Amino acid sequence: MKTKRLGNSDLSLTPVGFGSWAIGGAGWQFGWGKQSDDQSVAAIHRALELGVNWIDTAAVYGMGHSEEIVARALAAWKGPRPYVFTKCGLRWDEQGRTHRALDAASIRLECEDSLRRLKVETIDLYQIHWPVENMQTLEEAWTTMAQLQFEGKARWIGVSNFDVAQMRRAQAIAPITSLQPRYSLVHTEIEPEILPFCRGEGIGAIVYSPMASGLLTGAMNRERILSLPEDDWRKHDPDFNEPKLSAHLALAEQLRVVGMRHGCSAGAVAVAWTLLHPAVTAAIVGARNPEQATGIIDGAGINLTRTEIREIETLAELSVEAGNQD
Repeated sequence: MKTKRLGNSDLSLTPVGFGSWAIGGAGWQFGWGKQSDDQSVAAIHRALELGVNWIDTAAVYGMGHSEEIVARALAAWKGPRPYVFTKCGLRWDEQGRTHRALDAASIRLECEDSLRRLKVETIDLYQIHWPVENMQTLEEAWTTMAQLQFEGKARWIGVSNFDVAQMRRAQAIAPITSLQPRYSLVHTEIEPEILPFCRGEGIGAIVYSPMASGLLTGAMNRERILSLPEDDWRKHDPDFNEPKLSAHLALAEQLRVVGMRHGCSAGAVAVAWTLLHPAVTAAIVGARNPEQATGIIDGAGINLTRTEIREIETLAELSVEAGNQD
């Protein structure tokens, strides 16, 4: 796969990276239900075999479990070492409920814990997972991130889910290498302001949930959603329920039709669409087994026609409009 430089860094990324949210497993607020660790390791290996050169995870995914699985996979991997990205700023309690914590001491503790779990000496890209409204706290957090970079604990530093005002405040302290925002055909909120700002400032954008957390894979249907375990956060998410669900499934069907023309899945088409935006450096693609990894990574090589793009975007607009109805 061709690579693209991430922001102001020396990291050249493949168009898709392996996302490790789901493999964190169950037992916490935003878990995806029980997962097979062996299958998770196999999925990572398959993605790397196909040429993916970066893995994105976070301390909060599975309350540290995702980072441990990434370390386990890399320990057994015999090929070139991929870049490893992780995040801080979301802590958890004994019940697995999460809360934001961006004070300097908390970030430093999280960094040391992530280095230990990942079994690395430095994190290739360290990101603040979610911002807080208090700008003074946000400035304290970004100052700490810059210090961690200076100390060699992080090679590059980025943010996730920040708006333009928050990025401007951070930029005044230290350069932002990357932004990680949610972006898909059904979540285009970042297009008017955030993506143009990133492009103008030279901030790389690595987008998450390009398949809308599984909705646009073509494998999701009403029966499967109804059968999701109670500890899968998607079961009660508005995107997976009416009035949005019907429109989203119709969009997924259109993506499946387009995918058939290219010999790939609906999910791969959904990923390919996000990569069309000039501000997007790469997309994070999650997989829980080798088969998922194989099918979804196809999105890196799809060349959608203008007609196909119009077809997809027209239906996506209808999907968003339907979802906004009471």
